[in-house]
Amino acid sequence: MSETGDRITRRYGNFRGVDFREDDDNLARSPDSMNVWRDYRNKNSIRTRPGLKRLDDVISSSFGMCFHKDKLYLHCGIDLIQYKKTLSGFEYEGICNPNGMPCNLARSNFFVYGNDLYFLDGKNYWIVRDKAITDVTEIAHVPTTSIARKAGTEDTPSGGTILEDVNMLSFYRINTFCLEGMGVNAWLDTKDIDPSFLPEIEIDSITDPLVNNRDYQVDYENGRIHFSIVIPAPKTDGQDNVTIKFKVKTSNANKIRNCTLVQVFDNRVFFSGNPDYPNMLWHCSLNDPTYVSDLDYYQEGLDNALVKGIIAGNNALWVFREPSQANTTIFYHTPYHDADYGKIYPSMHSSITTGCIGHAINFNDDICFFSNRGMEGMSGDVTTEQAVAHRSSLVDRKMLAESRYKDMVLVEWEGYLIVFIGNKAYLADSRKMFSNENHNEYEWFYWELGTNVKSAVVKDGVLYIGGDDGIYSMSTDTTADGEYAISDDNGKVIESYWV
Repeated sequence: MSETGDRITRRYGNFRGVDFREDDDNLARSPDSMNVWRDYRNKNSIRTRPGLKRLDDVISSSFGMCFHKDKLYLHCGIDLIQYKKTLSGFEYEGICNPNGMPCNLARSNFFVYGNDLYFLDGKNYWIVRDKAITDVTEIAHVPTTSIARKAGTEDTPSGGTILEDVNMLSFYRINTFCLEGMGVNAWLDTKDIDPSFLPEIEIDSITDPLVNNRDYQVDYENGRIHFSIVIPAPKTDGQDNVTIKFKVKTSNANKIRNCTLVQVFDNRVFFSGNPDYPNMLWHCSLNDPTYVSDLDYYQEGLDNALVKGIIAGNNALWVFREPSQANTTIFYHTPYHDADYGKIYPSMHSSITTGCIGHAINFNDDICFFSNRGMEGMSGDVTTEQAVAHRSSLVDRKMLAESRYKDMVLVEWEGYLIVFIGNKAYLADSRKMFSNENHNEYEWFYWELGTNVKSAVVKDGVLYIGGDDGIYSMSTDTTADGEYAISDDNGKVIESYWV
């Protein structure tokens, strides 16, 4: 009441989200709110978040999870565990690590290409194909690295023509020869081959029954095979008639296995985040994630700042690195057809110098990354004159104070980008933005959960969370009265408020 007794009316409405800045008196935002959000699907109103339901038939916590066909795959500790999704829940089908190899104790990545599921955890690179889980190196494309090789002398190698690049993921290679006569020498295109594998030899595209380990001698150190049988002349003059598959002692597979980041772009898979090669980016061959040429790589900057995110968007592949003294932190690659090398992806340095310390994501065509100032977005012409635009002013004060800020988990659900940090969740609302000075920012909501989030995935509209004590689901599916559950599994009603 005023001194004159006039009534003062303050109207609250059009609630937008939280505002933790403590310096703005906006009645549409709350300076202190927890566990509420705007439910666009059901009531389009501010209400308590859905409850977490623990999946009691799924054991352990998870560094990563993925649904593929009718299976759920969980990276739990050193194990990759497979479940079958049924109408009533999930049926345990067992540990499926190939050859008993342990998983890495770190966050992992899954991606689907074609009909196959791939798993990458910074130590292993596995494929799920035809219900079998295999190390990619065991089924990787075996390149024919040289053709048209001729017979050489006992001391002089024979020449040839390079055909395919070496596959970093394969220990095997193929050479083809045009040979004929008795006692010829076939020199392979590399030395010091692996003596644990007897080279496989075909003549005229079939394995000749006369060719066995008594019919040729292998000089593994020098890469030479001497035939003690007569090789018939080629059926077509000058055409290769002998094929030799051999094994090398080492490969560069660990350059890919040790990657922690993966992104599908332009019908290829790109890999990065290898701590031993912090500023390197590799990609596979067209439509084949099992074939990574030893020549298909790019160096992002000249220093060793680690790549923290690779994101596809706006017809380019974006690479985000840690802050760098050289101020070279963000690069982008656009496809280019070269007359000699075919499709290449030259590296271009962005004009943005802000580094990424968290993660990056393409959120509804908004290319975003998390810096030491909060969530940043790309604005302007993204491939010529880029500019950074802040996206999280409303929650920065609280979000940046989180001790696990750098270990955030990002997932999109119900039109929100959810930033999980420990047991906290910050929700950026894609449907509500506001103009702050000369750029747009998101409205935000804030949750607190009963578990620390290590992984998250969305399947059929349901959010699945890998906590430190199990797997949980969250759904906006309503009951007959039009409500969803607003209590967690312990039966306790979720504490929620809007101040």
